[in-house]
Amino acid sequence: MMAAQTVDEQGNQLFYADNFAHLADELEWVDLLIQRRIVLARLMNGAGPDAAASPATFYISQEEIAWLLRQDDDLAGYEEDTELTAVQEQLERLRFTINSRVNGSIKEGVFLALPQLAHLFTLTPFELQAVIICLAPELRRKYDKLYAFLQDDITRKRPSVDLILDLLCLSEAERWAAGAYFSEHSPLIQAGILQVTNDPHSPSGSSNLARFLNLDRRILDYLTSDNRLDGRLSGLVQVFGPETTLDAVFVEASIKTNLIHLTRQHFTSQQAGPKKLILHFYGPYGAGKRKLALGICEQLNCPLLYLDLSVLLAGESDYETLLWLLFRESLLLQAAVFLDNVDALAPEMDKSPVLKKLARLVNMYGWLIFLAGEKALMTNAVFGQTPFHSISLTVADVPLREAAWLEALAEVPGAETAWAKPLARQFRLTPGQIADAVELAENGRSLHQESPTLSLSDLTQACRSQSNQKLGELALKVNPHYGWNDIILPADKLAHLHEICNQARRYYQIFDEWGFGQKISHGKGLSALFTGPPGTGKTMAAEVVAHDLHLDLYKVDLSGVVSKYIGETEKNLARIFQEAESSNAILFFDEADALFGKRTQVSDAHDRYANIETSYLLQKMEEYEGVVILATNLRENMDDAFTRRIRFIVEFPFPDAGHRQEIWQSHFPPNAPVSGSIDYEFLARRFQIAGGNIKNVALNAAFLAAENGGMIEMKHVLHGVRREFEKMGKLWQDDVVKASR
Repeated sequence: MMAAQTVDEQGNQLFYADNFAHLADELEWVDLLIQRRIVLARLMNGAGPDAAASPATFYISQEEIAWLLRQDDDLAGYEEDTELTAVQEQLERLRFTINSRVNGSIKEGVFLALPQLAHLFTLTPFELQAVIICLAPELRRKYDKLYAFLQDDITRKRPSVDLILDLLCLSEAERWAAGAYFSEHSPLIQAGILQVTNDPHSPSGSSNLARFLNLDRRILDYLTSDNRLDGRLSGLVQVFGPETTLDAVFVEASIKTNLIHLTRQHFTSQQAGPKKLILHFYGPYGAGKRKLALGICEQLNCPLLYLDLSVLLAGESDYETLLWLLFRESLLLQAAVFLDNVDALAPEMDKSPVLKKLARLVNMYGWLIFLAGEKALMTNAVFGQTPFHSISLTVADVPLREAAWLEALAEVPGAETAWAKPLARQFRLTPGQIADAVELAENGRSLHQESPTLSLSDLTQACRSQSNQKLGELALKVNPHYGWNDIILPADKLAHLHEICNQARRYYQIFDEWGFGQKISHGKGLSALFTGPPGTGKTMAAEVVAHDLHLDLYKVDLSGVVSKYIGETEKNLARIFQEAESSNAILFFDEADALFGKRTQVSDAHDRYANIETSYLLQKMEEYEGVVILATNLRENMDDAFTRRIRFIVEFPFPDAGHRQEIWQSHFPPNAPVSGSIDYEFLARRFQIAGGNIKNVALNAAFLAAENGGMIEMKHVLHGVRREFEKMGKLWQDDVVKASR
C-alpha cells in the first residue's frame, strides 16, 4: 500500500502530522494578529504616547486623550501602509494554509482538536478564533506580556473582550456586531468554553468590554489532547469503553436486533440536522439494562458515560452543574450517556423539574441517551420532538438464564456446568442477580473452612437470598423445614402434593419446550387450594412443598391486606403479586375464605366494592405465573368462579385412629427423654383430635416434664390433653386417667 502524499509540488505540507503541529501554526497566526494590531496602533497614534513607556502612569495626558479618541476611528485610509499590507497578506496566506491543511488532515483521519471543538459546538470561525486567542497564553507565557502591552496594563495579562475585538475586527461596526459572541446566551459562554470574569483590580467593576475571558480547564485539556474525564465528575461518573458485545448480553434476541436496526438507521441516515435518540430501558434489577447499552455502544464504536441519578440527587453538590458537565463531556468524548435509576427523579416523573432540566440538556448537547429504571416512564412529552423509545426488559427466559449461569460459574473453582440447567429452571433470576448469587455463594463458602468447594446447596441458598426482599414488608417469611417424613396424610393426599411439586419443576418443559405456553394466554401459574378442618396439616403441607422445591414461603397477613377504605385492598394485593413475581417464593394465603369469599347480591356500595375486590383477585390470579397456595377451613364459603380457576384442590381429612397414632409418634423428637410407658395406640384411639392439637399437647407435656423430673411420661401427656380439651371447650372426664393405667 502506497504512503499518503504529505507535500504538494511546491513542498507545502498537505496535512498536519498531529494536533500540536496545527496548534503551532495557530499561535503563529495569533502572532500576526498582534503584529497587525501594533502597526494599526502606530498608524492611529502618530506622535501619541510612547508605547515603550510604563503603562502604570498616575495621570492621563492630553496626548493620550487625543490618541484614545482617534483609536475608535474606522481603519479606512490605512490600507496603503506598506507594513500593514505586508502583515495583512501574511495573515491571509497563513489562514489559507492552515485551512487547507486542516481539510487535508480531516481527510487523512488526523484528529485536530480545534476543528472538532468547532464542529461539536457549532462555533463560527470568529468564535473559534476567539478560543485560539484565549488558548495562546496557556501554551506560551510570552502572550501574558504581549496581552498586557496591548491593553496598556501590566496586570491585564489575560485577554479581555475588548482585546479580542481589537485583534479580530477592522472596523467599529464589526466590533459592535461581534460583541454578541460574548453574551451569556452565546455558544462560547453557554457551553462553558470561555468563562467571563471581572477585572479584580477594578474596584468599581468592569464594563462588558473590560471583562476577562478565560479558557475552561477541561477545554484546555481537550485542545491539548488530554481527553480524560472532567475532574469535577470524578467519583460520580464512570466511563466504559466500547468493549461489551451484544453476544454477551442476556436479553431476548429480537430486542437486540430491533435496537441495532433502530440505532444504525437513526445515526447513519442522510437526514439533515443533529441526530438525537433517547432509549428508555425499564425492568427489574439485573435485567441487563446497562450491558445492553454497552452492547449498542460497541456497535456504534463509542464509549458510555454512566451516572446513577439516585446517587447524584442524594449528594450535596449542585446537580444542575454536574448534569451540564456530564452532557458537555458526552460531546467532547463522543460518548453516549446512561442515566440509571431514573425512577428516583420523582413519584410523578412527568412533573419532575429534574427531568425538564434533562430535556433541555438533551436538546443542547445530547445525541444518544439511555434512561434506565424499574418502572415504565408515563410520558415522554417532556422531550419534545426528540425520538423516544421505551423498551421493557423482563426476567430472561430459561435458555438465557442457563447461559448466564454458565458464564457466572465458568470461573468458579469446583462449580459444575450441570448445575446451570436446574438453577435456571428453578429460580426466575435476572442475569445480574445470577452473578450476585454466585458471588454471594463464593463469599459464604470462604467463611466456612469445612466446605472447601462450592456446592449446589450453597448456590440454592444464595439464589433464595436474591429474591425480592420487599415482599417481606407485605407478608411473613416462613422458613420451610418440614419434609415429606414429617407430614402424616393418606397415600392419595400425599400423591396429590407430590403432583403439585412435580408440576412446579416441569413448568418450563411443558409451557416452553412442549409449546403449551402458546396455547394458554393466562392462568399459567400453579395454584392449589388446601381445605379441611383446623389442624389437619394444611400449613405444614405448604411448608413441605416449599421445602421440596427449595423456595421461600411467604404467608400473607390478611389483616394488612384487607382495608375498609375503597380501593386500598386492590392496591395492597397488586403490590403483593408484583413483588412475588420477582421473589421466587410461594405465596400462602391462610384462611383464604376471608379474602376469596363468594360474591354477593349488590344491595349497597359496600357489596359492590367487595365484589370488585373478589373480581380483582381473580384477575391477579389469572395473570400470576408463580406458585400460590390457599388454605381454608370452609370451602363452601369460597367463590365458585374462583375455585374453578384453581389447578389443585386437596382435601385434608380429619385423621383416623391409625394416622393419629403416627402423628403422636412423630411429634416426639428422637433426642427427647420419652418414657416407654406412653401408649400411643391408646392416645390415638381415645382422643379424636387433629395433628395441630397433638402438636400442642406434645409440646406442653415436654415443658411439664422438664419441670418435674426430666422424663416425658404418660401423666404429662394426659395433662397436656386435658389443657387442650379445656382450650377447645370439650368435656374432660377424670376416668380417662384411670383407663390409661
